Amino acid sequence: MTALTPLDTLWLTEAVRLREAQAGPLDDLQACRQARTAQGDLATRIQHRALHLAERDGMKSALYRWKQGARLALMLLMLLSVASGAGLAFAALGDGRAPVNVFWALGSLLGVNLLLLLGWSLGMLCTRQGSASLGQVWLWLSARLARDAQAVQLAPALLVLLQRQRLERWALGLLSNGLWLLALLSALVVMLALMATRRYGFVWETTILGSETFVGLTQALGALPAWLGFSVPDAEMIRASGNSLTGLEDARQSWAAWLVGVLLIYGILPRLLLAGLCLWRWRRGRQALRLDLEDPAYLQLRERLMPSSERLGVNDVAPAQVHQVRAPTAAMTRNGAVLVAIELDDQQPWPPAHADSVVNAGVLDSRESRHRLLEHLAHTLPARLLIACDPRRSPDRGSLALIAELARSAGNTRLWLLPAPPGQQLDPERLDDWQVALRDLQLTCTDSAPMNWLETGHD
Repeated sequence: MTALTPLDTLWLTEAVRLREAQAGPLDDLQACRQARTAQGDLATRIQHRALHLAERDGMKSALYRWKQGARLALMLLMLLSVASGAGLAFAALGDGRAPVNVFWALGSLLGVNLLLLLGWSLGMLCTRQGSASLGQVWLWLSARLARDAQAVQLAPALLVLLQRQRLERWALGLLSNGLWLLALLSALVVMLALMATRRYGFVWETTILGSETFVGLTQALGALPAWLGFSVPDAEMIRASGNSLTGLEDARQSWAAWLVGVLLIYGILPRLLLAGLCLWRWRRGRQALRLDLEDPAYLQLRERLMPSSERLGVNDVAPAQVHQVRAPTAAMTRNGAVLVAIELDDQQPWPPAHADSVVNAGVLDSRESRHRLLEHLAHTLPARLLIACDPRRSPDRGSLALIAELARSAGNTRLWLLPAPPGQQLDPERLDDWQVALRDLQLTCTDSAPMNWLETGHD
């Protein structure tokens, strides 16, 4: 996977915000803790939190798949544009057996393009979003090709993000104008190829209009191309073409050059200029994209990510069930081992003998000790973590939540259910409760040489 761009980071942040707005707050204790350790201003910490949640919940991978689908959709639209442009050229010139009606050919080449260009321009002037039908088709096709449950919020999040700088109109406009530019260039290339390999005669036909009307229209349309060196039929040649005198070689070449010049000036050049304008506005606006820190969702995160004072204890309502553990990837962890115990009494000897490479985090028996260890793990992300528990205690919700939170801070975590002190026995039903709880957390329980695993990584 390639590295995330600044736009990707903002995009994922907005996607996480939309997901929480629709499905409720996510379990983000570890994400907020890592965001606080990353330092930076509020916007930076919000983005760190969002990236952690996106990585944990699969939204980051969904973003890459969505972008792959978007590229595939763009390639399909580009191929369709090339084929459409070739079709316009064949429709305009035909097979050469019959004379080409120059104004009918011109309408075939530029009619639909000019109508859609006028609609897009009016949309840009009269609405905030603009109008780019090809851009909307691309978004729809990209979403269809992605087909990922985690990608549901990606397209809406991108539009919401871009609308803050009114960039969606320029992005979709760039796509629409670029595809039409490709279609017209394809039409020009195919038209030149047909003119080079076939002999075409050019005429104009009318029932209700006079010849002077066509003379004036032809010369008016040819004025701008003439500045670029394209020849324009003179008045006598235009009148002669109205009488179906198509065999003159000079007339053929003049009409062909006129048709190419009009396509270039009134079709290709406007689309090229508009695509360049959209690209310039897109690049300029993309640099100004920022999070809306006044959004209520982000205002609620301010105290959690940039606390004025550290608070201990339970601050959120307990979830209905403990979330399953998703450990950090191997690339994120470091080569270290940590040993910790949860709420042991004096009857359990602690700590056991261990190698110097193992960090003994002691016994977690207070909110302060838990907070210090979680902050430490957020910085170090050890490769192995061994959590010792007293199976004589019931696996209550608080202990399981703490175990899950610890496990999210290490590459590989195992539980060590300590043996009973001399003269005591363990309750089988309570042991079963522990096994069920750890199975729900998807954690491994080890009682065979746990220290050997912690020190070497092998059983």
